[in-house]
Amino acid sequence: MTEQRRVIARVLSAADDHPDVEEVYRRAVKIDKHISLSTVYRTVRLFEEAGIVERHDFRDGRARYEEVGKEHHDHLINVHSGEVIEFRNDQIEKLQELVARELGFKLIDHRLELYGVPLEETKPSDSEEE
Repeated sequence: MTEQRRVIARVLSAADDHPDVEEVYRRAVKIDKHISLSTVYRTVRLFEEAGIVERHDFRDGRARYEEVGKEHHDHLINVHSGEVIEFRNDQIEKLQELVARELGFKLIDHRLELYGVPLEETKPSDSEEE
């Protein structure tokens, strides 16, 4: 593995969000100014094919990535800000198993993405109530 790929791997490993390639590039260039955007694109694609990172499409028009190997979790995406909240809910996990079983399947994997807006953004304003 080249040093530039190591830098990109460190950036992805350190990310606590779900950066797109351009954000990975911005972070990597702070470490090694010689890394090009095309190198980041190629490396991220290579990491995805190797199963090192997982690609997500959170409906914001850009592929976003996270390191594989984290404990299983699902995502709640704020459609206004783009913020991605990772969560785990045992009731949802059990319900998914139950649904698969009722349909005659053994669940081996799944991905759950919820899309929403904060509740305070959905409350009517005082002027709307009058």
